[in-house]
Amino acid sequence: MYSIGELSRRTSVKVPTIRYYEQMGLIDTPERSEGNQRRYARSDLERLAFIRHARDLGFTIDAIRQLIDLGDHAERPCADADRIATEQLVSVRTRIAQLRRLEAELARIATCCTGETIGECYVIRALSDHSLCESEHSHAASGGTNLALESPEPQALKHQIHKRR
Repeated sequence: MYSIGELSRRTSVKVPTIRYYEQMGLIDTPERSEGNQRRYARSDLERLAFIRHARDLGFTIDAIRQLIDLGDHAERPCADADRIATEQLVSVRTRIAQLRRLEAELARIATCCTGETIGECYVIRALSDHSLCESEHSHAASGGTNLALESPEPQALKHQIHKRR
């Protein structure tokens, strides 16, 4: 049996997070010692390691709950687990595309600045005036475009920018 502190150390999950997972029903309510301390079994340690790994891969609490439920029924086909993993992969690829757009725009802004003073600084102007940006990169921006092939490298961007001047 493990205390909550020991469980935390072994899994690198903070104590408040372990309590949160209990409240969310991802971990069973643990037994209590005579001193009313939580006591966790080996199965709780394994479950928490599973949750931690799934969170590291970006799965939502709801997806983790579904995966745990699937894992508790070894005889079921794995199509549902595959679907959940595929949905997460699509989400990760969407975020990567968003980050690539952000990277390209930041590289463009950073290389456009030729000002000697803040009064002439393109970085400050671009951050103050969104219309100076060439791509959509708001936090809420989404889209399925794979920009891996479309995003030029910073050196290519710099070359393109100098050609525009």
